[in-house]
Amino acid sequence: MKVIVSHDVDHLTFWEHSKDLIIPKFFIRNAIECLHRHIQFSETLKRSGVIFSNRWHRLPELMGFDIEKKIPSTFFFGVNNGCNLAYSLRNAETWIRYAIEKGFDVGVHGIGYQNFEEIQKEFTTFKSISGKSQFGIRMHYLRQNDETINHLSSTGYLFDSTVRSTSNTILPYKAGEMWEFPLHIMDGDIIEFGKRYGNKSLKEAQALTTALIDKIFEKQTEYLTILFHDRYFDDSFSIWRDWYIWVVEYLKSSEFEFIGYPQAVKELNNRNSTLSR
Repeated sequence: MKVIVSHDVDHLTFWEHSKDLIIPKFFIRNAIECLHRHIQFSETLKRSGVIFSNRWHRLPELMGFDIEKKIPSTFFFGVNNGCNLAYSLRNAETWIRYAIEKGFDVGVHGIGYQNFEEIQKEFTTFKSISGKSQFGIRMHYLRQNDETINHLSSTGYLFDSTVRSTSNTILPYKAGEMWEFPLHIMDGDIIEFGKRYGNKSLKEAQALTTALIDKIFEKQTEYLTILFHDRYFDDSFSIWRDWYIWVVEYLKSSEFEFIGYPQAVKELNNRNSTLSR
């Protein structure tokens, strides 16, 4: 089994959310976690420091770690606003180019899942900014309807990883000319585990993760997909950061190979080409 890692970039600055409810929800969440003794008061204070730093991403830190561990991850950036994704196109361009310069694959963190014209617009905008002709997408908050995947394929996306893995959607499958990679493991699903705030210790998160990896491995899927959000790679979210570091080390020690989405697409296309001869 091969491992594909990706990162959704949901926020770049703290004050980009001055007109939505993300900031009050953030402080309420921190208070709940502190009251439940899931985090220490000192960690709550560290999180509050974002008010002054106005940096709500950890892209250089996370990219540095992935480079050190030789993880060919994909970073998904928004080029449209909506559903609490609020950073400017100018800021998106800066960090998209930064990621490319660091050697990472980049893709779209999509907003307009219901509207074909919006999907096309995001594709065109990202193509212009990145200079890439082929790239993938994941919808923000994994939103989709019955037509989303078909619209993404018709637009020209190389791959998508929006569909949540279920017992019936474990393996990659072709949707038109696009490959769909079901999402198997997401940080929030593990650490928040059905709630809107962290409630699992690192050891509990590790146990849930190993059980899930074993279950997926038993299904004989060739590709295991993992999502970790960049802003949690920080000591103010120590359980989240330590979980990501652990899962990378755990999979490496188990001798799984890490590859990127584009490489996986090439492998699948080559296999299909060989079988069709």
